[in-house]
Amino acid sequence: MRESQTAEARPYHHGDLRRALLEAARRILEAEGPTALSLRAVAREAGVSPAAPYHHFKDKAELLDAVAEQGWEMLDKRMAEAKAEAEPREKLNSLGIAYVCFARDNPALYRVMYDAARDKEALPEQMLADNEDSPYCKVRDTMIELGADPDAQTELELATTAAWCAAHGVAEMAGFRQFDHLKQDLGGERPFLHAIFAHMGLFPHVRRN
Repeated sequence: MRESQTAEARPYHHGDLRRALLEAARRILEAEGPTALSLRAVAREAGVSPAAPYHHFKDKAELLDAVAEQGWEMLDKRMAEAKAEAEPREKLNSLGIAYVCFARDNPALYRVMYDAARDKEALPEQMLADNEDSPYCKVRDTMIELGADPDAQTELELATTAAWCAAHGVAEMAGFRQFDHLKQDLGGERPFLHAIFAHMGLFPHVRRN
């Protein structure tokens, strides 16, 4: 029933097949997990012929890599929005909170993003690329804005990596029910996350007024 409705409810426009397939893959991923993903299943979800995905992906592994790449782009957008909306001294915390909330909102996609990186033993270029659009550079540049020395490259890289690892750790841990009483005491999940990042004290070299 779900599959027959899908073909009618989600037609794709000519030229948008790859996007439609990736959106279908993400829907399957979040609803059923990565084991349910296949090129045939994605074709059914997108409402296209079984052969259509092979115009863009040679196999499931290539499809998962493309899904992971799209996930990093989505994370980058979420972090950019959070930084733009935050007060100057809250920008670093806001980046961490945006990261954790993205992971919590997209658990299966988040897992695939890191699984794809582990398979290659390297984080993707779109995360680490040395340009203002990468999530890594958003964290690094925010530290510089807060007073970190841009010429102390090793210290800056260590601090940025520490911040990323901290956010990743919070994303892995924050959903456990043992923390529910803290969320309740603090007024919800976002205040809880804000308090966690504020208490980490990871960046002693950042200027504090």
